[in-house]
Formats: sequence, structure tokens, C-alpha cells
Amino acid sequence: MTSTVPLPDQDEIDAYRAANVPLYNDQKLKLGIFGTNVSNGLTMTSAESTFRPTWQQNLRIARTADELGFELLVPVARWRGFGGQVDFNGESLETFTWAAGVAQATERAMVFATSHLPTIHPIVAAKMSTTVDQIAGGRFGLNAVMGWFTPEMEMFGAEQRQHDQRYAYGHDWMTLVKRLWVEDKPFDHDGEFLHVREAQAAPKPVQPGGPVLVNAGNSPAGIRFSAKHVDFNFATVDTIENGTAYAAKVREIAATEFRRKIGMLTYAFVICRDTEAEANAVRDHIIEKGDWDGAGNLMSILGLESQSYGTQLREFKERFILGYGGYPIIGTPEQVVEELSGLSGAGMDGVILGFLDYEQELVLQPEL
Repeated sequence: MTSTVPLPDQDEIDAYRAANVPLYNDQKLKLGIFGTNVSNGLTMTSAESTFRPTWQQNLRIARTADELGFELLVPVARWRGFGGQVDFNGESLETFTWAAGVAQATERAMVFATSHLPTIHPIVAAKMSTTVDQIAGGRFGLNAVMGWFTPEMEMFGAEQRQHDQRYAYGHDWMTLVKRLWVEDKPFDHDGEFLHVREAQAAPKPVQPGGPVLVNAGNSPAGIRFSAKHVDFNFATVDTIENGTAYAAKVREIAATEFRRKIGMLTYAFVICRDTEAEANAVRDHIIEKGDWDGAGNLMSILGLESQSYGTQLREFKERFILGYGGYPIIGTPEQVVEELSGLSGAGMDGVILGFLDYEQELVLQPEL
């Protein structure tokens, strides 16, 4: 039968994280890099860019971000692209091996793997996570995804579960993987979906209680999953006002229903130029060369094409072409700082960033 997860003392976990884990440092708003392991990064466009998802370029970007003091390096888990003109994210580096390589090559930043839970057994995930956490010296985190891209899930020969059932499976998966990270003796697990005999995993992660966990559940079922199981909810923010209300809601559910604290992360697409006009010109060029067919494929998968959104549908497509639906930050350096400050004020503990050309723009000398 399934038992509760026996975690180490919370004070021990908190003390370790405060001293060693970048997501818990004293910086009020943590910054990260998002999506360098996939083709086109976050932009569904054929706009000119030197960015390619090669290991050599990923290594240079990760080391640059690490040296600049970024706290997070987060990949996208992808097994196929979205078709259209650019086949957005059609090329990708697998995220656990990516994380192991990045962890070895960096010193400070937290390194994540992103995983669709139905594609990997929790026993394998527990062992891989522990291995990367040891390579990283306790800087590893896991971004847990339920598997929303139906054609991708069908590649694995499994029928896509209904929305809330995906989170029910996630609960079963997460319960088992957490036990593997902390329990010393073999145990049986009989959940709704997973049935394991004499489960065991050694050694354990460097981090007491296991790696930091993130989940992007924004639906009611997703919010409850995050509130119960993970350390940070990964929010999609459209406006500062909505982001503020959302962060408060997630924290309230975690506190009242599960007696837990939870942090908040989001993602943003940044175009920073010397003048606002220059930044807006880059934005317009990205949209002009946008992959509208690919964006339409993505909208259809998300179930938006068949609904009566009218002119909103074009706005949704633009948001995904520009930055995968992330919060757009476009303007001068001062305006970028102001927008990031606004996200912090909305309750976000960290923002992971995408760029049209990561390597060029991280050093603030774009040559586009």
C-alpha cells in the first residue's frame, strides 16, 4: 500500500537550501535562461538569429549565464516539433543528459532537467536525478511536466489521458520518486497507476529530501498538484494584475490545504535595445517572419482553434510566435528592469528568460 513520504526535518532542508541552492539565495528576484536546448528557443519565427541548439553553443550560453550570476538554467522537454515552416522545437537535446553536461561545466547556477512524467519511469528518474545532483554538487532541479502535447505522447505508444487524470498520474509518480530519494529500505508501492515491488534507490541526492521541484500547473488540477508536491509553481503571466492574483491564489491553496509554502516562477521573452523604437522594430520583424502555420498547430493542440476566440486567436498566436506565450519584455535596459521589477512585485520569485539570439543578447551587444 502507498504510504506518506517521510521527509527529513524541514529545518534541515531549509538550512541546506538557504546555504547552497541558488533559488533560495538572498536575491529578491532570481533570473534564469530558458529553452536553449531546442531549435528556435522560444520564438516561432524565421527571423535572423545565430542561435542553434548545438551542444557547443549551449555550453557557451550556460557558462556566460553562470558567470553573469544567473541562478537558473532550464531546458524544454521536447520529442518532436510543431510542424509549420520552421518546425518549432523540432531539434532538441535531451534534458537529463543536457543537465549533467551543464552541471559539470558550471559552478553557481542551478541546473534543471525538464521531464514529461509519462515518458520515464520514476525509478529511472530518481536515479538520473540523483546522478545529476551529485555532478552538480546539490544544484539540480526537476521541472515536472504532465505531458500535454498529445502527438508527442502518442509517439510513446500510449493513449493520452484526460487532463485531470494526467495530474492523478503525476501524484502517483511524484509520491514514488520522493520515497526513492529518502527511504533507505526497499518498499512496495501500489498506487492508482504505478505498482512496484521492493523499490529502492541508492545513493541519495546531495540535497536533503531530494532536488528542488517545479511544475507549470496553471489549471485547477495543476495548481493543486503544485501546491501539494513541488517547491515552485511555474506560472504563465499575461498581465501584472493577473499574475499578482494568480500567485496569491497558489500560495493560499498551498498554505490552507497542504500547510506548505510554495514559491513562484514565470518566464519572459526579452528584446532589449538602446531605444524603444529599435526594440519594437525587432519585435515587428519576429512577428512578420512568424510561423503562423506552426502557431496554428500549437493552438489546435491546446484546444483553442475550435473555440470562439475571434480576434483573440491572432493575439494568442502572436504571443506564442514571439516567446512561447511568455510575458513580453520589450524596450530599453531601463524598461526591462522596470518590467522585471513589476513581475517581482506581482509575487514572482524568479523569471527565466528567452531571447531571439541568446549568445549575442546575453552580452548586450546584439548584432541583428
